[in-house]
Amino acid sequence: MIIRRHILGLAAALVLAGPAMAPGAFAQEPTLTVFAAASMKNALDDINTAFTNETKIKVTASYAASSALMKQIEQGAPADVFASADLEWMDYGNQRKLVKSDTRVNLLGNRLVLIAPANSKTSSVTINKDTKFTELLGADGRLVTGDVRAVPVGKYAKAALEKLGLWAQVEPRMAMAENVRAALALVAREEAPLGIVYETDAKVEPKVKIVGAFPEGSHEPIVYPAAVTTQGKPDAAKYIQFLRSDAAKAIFEKYGFTWLNKPAA
Repeated sequence: MIIRRHILGLAAALVLAGPAMAPGAFAQEPTLTVFAAASMKNALDDINTAFTNETKIKVTASYAASSALMKQIEQGAPADVFASADLEWMDYGNQRKLVKSDTRVNLLGNRLVLIAPANSKTSSVTINKDTKFTELLGADGRLVTGDVRAVPVGKYAKAALEKLGLWAQVEPRMAMAENVRAALALVAREEAPLGIVYETDAKVEPKVKIVGAFPEGSHEPIVYPAAVTTQGKPDAAKYIQFLRSDAAKAIFEKYGFTWLNKPAA
């Protein structure tokens, strides 16, 4: 009986102690979820570490094609921030009230380049209306890039090839990947002799080399906008502010991005 009373007394003490212990025992660190274009991965990983060190706010990043990420947000995926590799998918989110337009900033620029495996015999290609892609690709080689129907790098590539009058020549030889990093990987593994990616992607993959650059004016400027999503946590505004900081600028430029940091019109 004495033992039973002792157990009941201990249980009551634990129940009474519960509310006082709960805040410390179950407190969660603040976190943010960022959906970002695949081409931003290396730079943004470094930036996220710096942001966490400064603010103690943990960042979880999901990288994929901007098109796929925005569709996930539209379907209810819990993202706090969206960073796109083109204006079109940010506009799509803005029109459907999936992002907060007053937080939107045109953050970065990039260049569209032609790559080959590092050990390829192809060394330098001048890209203009006279470029013979069929000869460069050989008998059965493919020109790989992102899906030209939706993925930003693929859309930029198609626009450039059309502007130069080369699309009809290369369309039968195109291979489309789910995002720019998947296209990069195919060339790195020598599964495709040529690929069209962003300059920043080529710079982080030692198994490829840049053999040509698309001329300015052959496609719309490559612009990376970022914004807080409609469902974004209050701390998401701090993240956007950090993306615009000198610390972030140094990291982005280290990876080859062009610094824009302009509020969207």
